[in-house]
Amino acid sequence: MGLTKQYLRYAASAVFGVIGSQKANIAYVNLRGGERGRFVAVAACEQVFIWDSRKGEKILILKGQKHEVTFLCPSPDGVHIAVGYEDGAVRIFNLQNGESNVSFNGHKSAVTTMNYDGLGARLVTGSRDTDVIVWDIINECGLYRLRGHKDVITQALFLKDKNLLVTSSKDSFVKWWDLDTQHCFKTLVGHRSEVWGMVLLNRENRLLTGSADSELRAWDINYLQEEKAVGEPKVKKGKTLLDDEDDDDEDDEDESLEERILSCKKAGSILREARDRVVSLTADARARVVACHGNDSVLELFTVLTNEEVQRKMTKKLKKAKKKAEEAAAEPVVEKMLKDEIVRLTNIKASAKIRWVDCLSCAGGELKVALLLQNNTIETYSLKTSDKTPAANKTARLTLAGHRTDVRTLAFSSDNLAVLSASGDTVKVWNRSTLQVIRTMACDYALCSLFVPGDRQIILGTKSGKLQIFELASGSLLETVDAHDGALWSLCLAPDQRGIVTGSADKKVKFWEFELIKDEGTGQKRLTVKHTRTLQLEEDVLCVKFSPDHRLLAISLLDCTVKIFYTDTLKFFLSLYGHKLPVLCLDMSHDNTLIATGSADRNVKIWGLDFGDCHRSMFAHDDSVMFLQFVPKTHLFFTAGKDRKIKQWDADKFEHIQTLEGHHREVWCLTISPSGDHIVSSSHDKSLRLWERTREPIILEEEREMEREAEFEESMAKGDAPVVPGETEGEAAPAAKKTVETVKAAERIMEALEIYKEENRKKEEHKYACESAGKEVETSSRKSASDNFQVVVFFLCPSRYVLDVVKKVRSSELEVSLLVLPFPYVPELLRLFNGYIQQGLEVELVCRCLFFLLKIHFGQISSNQMLLSVIDELRTNTLSKVREIRDMMGVNGAALQFLQREIEGKEDVMFFADATGRLADKKKKRRRRERAVLAIA
Repeated sequence: MGLTKQYLRYAASAVFGVIGSQKANIAYVNLRGGERGRFVAVAACEQVFIWDSRKGEKILILKGQKHEVTFLCPSPDGVHIAVGYEDGAVRIFNLQNGESNVSFNGHKSAVTTMNYDGLGARLVTGSRDTDVIVWDIINECGLYRLRGHKDVITQALFLKDKNLLVTSSKDSFVKWWDLDTQHCFKTLVGHRSEVWGMVLLNRENRLLTGSADSELRAWDINYLQEEKAVGEPKVKKGKTLLDDEDDDDEDDEDESLEERILSCKKAGSILREARDRVVSLTADARARVVACHGNDSVLELFTVLTNEEVQRKMTKKLKKAKKKAEEAAAEPVVEKMLKDEIVRLTNIKASAKIRWVDCLSCAGGELKVALLLQNNTIETYSLKTSDKTPAANKTARLTLAGHRTDVRTLAFSSDNLAVLSASGDTVKVWNRSTLQVIRTMACDYALCSLFVPGDRQIILGTKSGKLQIFELASGSLLETVDAHDGALWSLCLAPDQRGIVTGSADKKVKFWEFELIKDEGTGQKRLTVKHTRTLQLEEDVLCVKFSPDHRLLAISLLDCTVKIFYTDTLKFFLSLYGHKLPVLCLDMSHDNTLIATGSADRNVKIWGLDFGDCHRSMFAHDDSVMFLQFVPKTHLFFTAGKDRKIKQWDADKFEHIQTLEGHHREVWCLTISPSGDHIVSSSHDKSLRLWERTREPIILEEEREMEREAEFEESMAKGDAPVVPGETEGEAAPAAKKTVETVKAAERIMEALEIYKEENRKKEEHKYACESAGKEVETSSRKSASDNFQVVVFFLCPSRYVLDVVKKVRSSELEVSLLVLPFPYVPELLRLFNGYIQQGLEVELVCRCLFFLLKIHFGQISSNQMLLSVIDELRTNTLSKVREIRDMMGVNGAALQFLQREIEGKEDVMFFADATGRLADKKKKRRRRERAVLAIA
């Protein structure tokens, strides 16, 4: 038996080059007690970056998994930030250490909006799946799912003083929800098109909505005193709402329910300067400043006047009206209009189109504005709202750490330490180890690039057909050469390192030699290129490549063929045809025996260079193959495609080795370091990704098995959601959803119950009894049916092991895991719950599981005669134990309050007063310093 070929795994190392992704919003955060308005959080593909806007540095990275971030929402206390993802998951990160211990999974598609309530105890999320879910942050579980909208949810806001929720959607409706009954009691239908955003103003007495036109509509909210409880049925002619009534009666009841909670009437509208739809509408925390923008680069700011300011303004108007009335001998008429309460503050002109905005009010009437632009840039502005004509000053602009447009070409230096990336306007050189920018230089639209031998200069091929030569030491453009009349698609360094070859859309391949000439300005020698030969072809040239021995030159043409010529004589040697669409990339192996070609037809073909025979054609990607390169000194090669994937292949065995997933848009190009240890790839998502070769070997059979398991798990999670018996499809539904984790948790509970039954059977057979509670007993090793490996479990007794398994299930996944659990396991679980409650073990958790199981299996449990005695015991034990725990907590609370009063009386001090006093003193000192600085300035 021959030796198997060993492959080493490439793993993701870092994401760089992206300043802020366009899919998610920008948000101000507080970090380590720093200055307010200094730190901003933005999404960076699947990660979240916290930027220091003053220093322009990345302070913290909140690492995600594999799905793109779609929304950010900082908590009211500033300690946490909620992050929504494209798969519908929500994770809550601690901003102090960057860790995430709480995660929710309830939506089927991307999270589009999130908001905390005033205390930060609840979180509401809206999604593309049209559902709104309210989550309990403290108990780490979902409260309920609200259904009613017919399109994407665009905003969801809690009302602080009332237990109400207001949501907007692209279905043109704004809905009001009573969270006590989980019922939509009012729908605003005054919009003609999608509602893209909304904010609450005037202490939640006014709602401002933005739609697809140039109007911002304002709605006055009047909260009415309820005569009856909302949930109480209304008696009408001897009938209740539980009886059969006509549709008219039901409509009357809905209208009366609306009138008992609030009324919402249109107060007017404010005209924006932009004519397109509202892209983003937001307000500061105090709801004094409203910011909105469309698809352009202008941000419009409005200020909401207080009642006193409005009154002063109306008094002035009344005086003017009286003067005019005296002159005209008429009665003065002054009406308060919406424009008297919401006044245009100023406009901010950004350097590019705005994608997201966030506002923050600071001390001294200062307003800070953070803008995330569509060209991978963050800008921050500051202005004084108290000024008569406030002018916005740009305080920071983060551009250095990324390109404005997509990176279309990459190159590694010969020492593996520097990486070149070039886009439509700039070329950057990065340090691979630190991922910091070394040089940034302005250039034309670059399509191809390389390092000149010696790594002191770089050469770019541009879309206009020019060659641009840059010197890295000074970061200056040495020379621009008019090389071709069309786009210069490809550039290749000669194996003897004395020149280059270029291929262009003008149907020409040109050969160039490096030359040192004397610079007329400085008198020093500098690098240039000298044109030596030209090869005229019949079709546009897409890619050129030398063979490593400098004997052959491969050229891919627009007619879907690859022509191979002798380098010295330029005589025709071979024609490789077989692709159905043009060949976009090609490369030759180090030993001059193989050539691999990747095409827009999604196939990769491997050819022999001796006779031009096709060894194998492989379906490589689900979209065009954009880039292909051999790993140095091997027959392994990588391909990049528009399907967002990078794949590694073996050209000898024609096998797919591994897939590198991480990019969220089309992958344009990649480059492999000369050592083969590193790969850098670029994508349409503006990110550059670094991949490193590890020492972990890849076993192909295991890789295929893991891929099949991942596909099976994904299909299992996409299956039909479990149905709760007795529940109809209505406005409110359970929050959580079935996932792979919930199915695995249910399997672990089933396995623990099987082990418990097996132990009891053995105990009866061998008269085996559990020893003392403090002694650990080792169970026999068993073959797990699900995991297929030996498990050794240590526990105090079999029943305690089942409780430990239930405790390890995430709080947010517990209900769905129990819902997935088959009913034959439930009776045994109920008996165990009875024992746990009697012993006082995890009473709160056990009661939560018990009540949920009774709810979903009520029919089967109540009809089972064997369980009647168990349920009766559970009723008695649960009531007594819960009452006992409640009494104990009450006694402990009273005792602590008594001790506090005793200590305060003896020592004549107030608990916590010292800390709050110090904090107030610190704030006073800081305000004094700020005033002094402003006075000096």
